[in-house]
Amino acid sequence: MRELVFLLEEESAKGMLEGLLPRIVPPGIVCRCIPFEGKQDLKRQLVRKIKYYQNRDAFFVVMRDRDSHPDCIALKAEFKSLCSEAGKPDALIRIACCELESFYLADLQAVEKGLGLTGLVRLQGKAKFRAPDTILSPSKELDVLTGGRYQKVGGSRAIGLLLDPENTRSTSFKHLVSGIRRVVDFLS
Repeated sequence: MRELVFLLEEESAKGMLEGLLPRIVPPGIVCRCIPFEGKQDLKRQLVRKIKYYQNRDAFFVVMRDRDSHPDCIALKAEFKSLCSEAGKPDALIRIACCELESFYLADLQAVEKGLGLTGLVRLQGKAKFRAPDTILSPSKELDVLTGGRYQKVGGSRAIGLLLDPENTRSTSFKHLVSGIRRVVDFLS
């Protein structure tokens, strides 16, 4: 069975991916999203989860927020090392800079439609929304922008259904989509 397994920091990432993946992964490849209880839980359980996963042919994608970690390259290397220790050195590691919500700030049309708001799309041209990976606290920005309507899990589900996979305003989102597409090509 061709299977793509996403190991995620939290439930909100699962909500977002469940909306996005059907538009970038063809039928015939099974996608499974496994959320953990935060960064430390993901890190603590990663090796065991991969090592003892029943489908030995599964391909793994590890995704987490950079948050306040000062060096995303070192963070990626740390997770790459854990995947190697688990016997899957080819696992795809993706780090959202700074948070998953930066993906959403890069696509205000999806936020507007997903949360049933108006007037957000016109803000997309502002400098900070053209390069949302530079915003230090995207979740707080999204909370203010939506007047408190954004909730992590429910909002991620609603917005994930509408995120444009071709959107390149968030470099980390662009790398996530291109990485998944590369894996899909490999599995096909």
